[in-house]
Amino acid sequence: MIYRHSIDNCLADGIGATGLGRAAYEAALSRTLPALEQLRAWQAVGGLPLLTLPGARADLEALAPIAARYRTDFDDVVVLGTGGSSLGGRCLYALADAGWGPSRGTPRLHFMDNVDPHSFEALLGRLDPASTGFLVISKSGGTAETLSQALTCFAWLQAAGLGLSGPVVAVTENADNPLRRLAARHGFAVLEHDPGVGGRYSVLSLVGMLPALIAGLDAVAIREGAAAVLDETLAARLPADSAPAVGAAVNIALAEEIGIGSTVLMPYSDRLAPLAQWFRQLWAESLGKAGKGTTPINAVGTVDQHSQLQLYLDGPNDKMFTIIMTEAGGAPLDVGIASDPALDYLSGRSLGDLLNACQRGTADSLSAAGRAVRTIFLKRVDERALGALMMHFMLETIIAAHLLDIDPFNQPAVEDGKQRARRYLDEMEGRGR
Repeated sequence: MIYRHSIDNCLADGIGATGLGRAAYEAALSRTLPALEQLRAWQAVGGLPLLTLPGARADLEALAPIAARYRTDFDDVVVLGTGGSSLGGRCLYALADAGWGPSRGTPRLHFMDNVDPHSFEALLGRLDPASTGFLVISKSGGTAETLSQALTCFAWLQAAGLGLSGPVVAVTENADNPLRRLAARHGFAVLEHDPGVGGRYSVLSLVGMLPALIAGLDAVAIREGAAAVLDETLAARLPADSAPAVGAAVNIALAEEIGIGSTVLMPYSDRLAPLAQWFRQLWAESLGKAGKGTTPINAVGTVDQHSQLQLYLDGPNDKMFTIIMTEAGGAPLDVGIASDPALDYLSGRSLGDLLNACQRGTADSLSAAGRAVRTIFLKRVDERALGALMMHFMLETIIAAHLLDIDPFNQPAVEDGKQRARRYLDEMEGRGR
């Protein structure tokens, strides 16, 4: 497999009385069997479009010329969307741009997922309208935040004397909606968002693949990584043969048996920090229903060793931890620069050696304190690895929802906040001025 997955230090066998008993774990694991059967049934009839994406290639071929045009024509590409329309693409883009600029020959992508006017003023003030492209992503085509972002950016283009047909592509469902009507009025292209793929599960669709292709990433390798995990789960004779089923069982059993109310995802690679943010939405919006679910918390090593680990080790024992470890390298440190015997322990070591020691030390420290710790180890951080991790967590979430007897694909409570925001807009004084 692309990654190694261990829950040993979530169990009482590994961490003592604060861990999950073997019998409770085995009982929860056996309860995942119907979920695995349901996944196989969906796959057989195409009942869950998400499961068909890892093996698809024709759509990537159709997206390739669009991505090539964006790479050729633009120095910057602004991706407009919110939630699942943004977080997945941002997660993939971190492989191409660690924060200091894109790969040579590719534009810089900017994921704008809020509606803070200061951010838009700051961004647009630094960009050249003639060399900036836009992707507007909204599954429903009616998301207020995304439409407001688009109107702001379109006005900026028009103020520069530019039309919208060249620099803009929209992604939305094939239905009559405000985004499609906007596209028809201004003549920009529209790509179809599969109505059967929800936003937080859409990263393997064009929602994530088009930004990845624009960034010069290997979209086929992303899907191959996802396929490896999906195939393992669909072929599992026993739930223990599926890492996502094991992960779901231990998460839910810890909540039910031990009272673990939060789950912390803590990768030790900067390029995986956006993965923890993506996971936070996936887990929270899929499982937080009917008084059920656990609270996802995103963290990143090593910084959160110095900002949250005190709480994690010595605060309430109400969290499960998933530490994503990576194999890091780097040149040896030149301790001779310091000429300080206190730094001799770093002699011959590299930044990667320190990172490796820190991630192992954190996992060991948490388990020694009786905290439930799962570890996922990656030999390398690349497209295949990220595709594998994202499919793992999507399957784990779907299986966990089965254990909680809830629907992982809806988000009914979110609509209340949207309706209240709309009423506030309607009630504002001076509306339309």
